Amino acid sequence: MTIARDNLLTLEAYAKIRASSRPAFIAHRRLRTVRLGEHMTLQFEDEQTIRRQIQEMLHVEKIFDQEGIQAEIDVYGALVPDGTNWKATMLIEYPDPHERRRELARLIGVEDRLFVEVEGEPRVYAIADEDLDRETDEKTSAVHFVRFEFPAAARAAIRAGAQVKLGCDHTNYPAHTLIEPATLANLAGDLV
Repeated sequence: MTIARDNLLTLEAYAKIRASSRPAFIAHRRLRTVRLGEHMTLQFEDEQTIRRQIQEMLHVEKIFDQEGIQAEIDVYGALVPDGTNWKATMLIEYPDPHERRRELARLIGVEDRLFVEVEGEPRVYAIADEDLDRETDEKTSAVHFVRFEFPAAARAAIRAGAQVKLGCDHTNYPAHTLIEPATLANLAGDLV
């Protein structure tokens, strides 16, 4: 599903429901979040999470003109899965700034070593940062945007209830986890 101007609320309408809709949104976001090891989180996006992000940007920036609204849709709309993929915001989290700086230097290229492994299917590696390069020769970014593009057989297996593992095989961050059944059921809804 794509996001269009017609399925966004006006600033006034959004302001009225912003606080009351927050708990449901947080629960939805939590359901679509997977921790990978101690320092990495993937927040899988969908139409609802991206629509909320756009509404928040419009609200905070007080954007109400058509061009400004369309610009926000254009920026964030690409993060909505299109039926053949999962799209996620990947966060690398180290609370201590010195440790974060050191680890981001050690984790260059980590975004390209993320994978989803569907039971009985080959690994699908992330396609990262299609909008712009988010690392330098000295360090990677703490935030990346990734897409997992699934072949038809993997999509069918996910929808049929196969186990799915999220992992990373970067030398300095080897980790994997099974995606919890409730999260997996929600993510399966992104695929056709």
